[in-house]
Amino acid sequence: MSSSKRELYRDPKRGKIAGVCAGLSDYFNMELWLVRILFITAVLLSGGPLFVVAYVACWFILDKKPMTHSSYNKEQDEDPISVKFKVWQKGEPPRQALFDLKERLTRLDTRIQSMETYVTSSEFTVSREINKL
Repeated sequence: MSSSKRELYRDPKRGKIAGVCAGLSDYFNMELWLVRILFITAVLLSGGPLFVVAYVACWFILDKKPMTHSSYNKEQDEDPISVKFKVWQKGEPPRQALFDLKERLTRLDTRIQSMETYVTSSEFTVSREINKL
């Protein structure tokens, strides 16, 4: 988790109407389709006016998402993406996540092997005996 302060913006580039749902999906780190379904369900179950008014209010109150250098790079290059832990969270595809985990485990295995080699060496034994004195 990052310690940086998150702010709520609307994202018209990813949005269908005004980008309010896209902004909420970014803020809560959820998939956009899930936020849209939750909003439509809330509108249908509540009778409509309350959530429609709230959407229009957010449309006028929330600022547009600023175009930063990092968001520009995301559109052109693939930035590293976090792994999905739950279905509704954003993340990289499962194949890429598996590949990244495999690489990470290979690096860890190499480190453990080098530590094991040092611990079983005579240098470690001599150093430990000297430290006991």
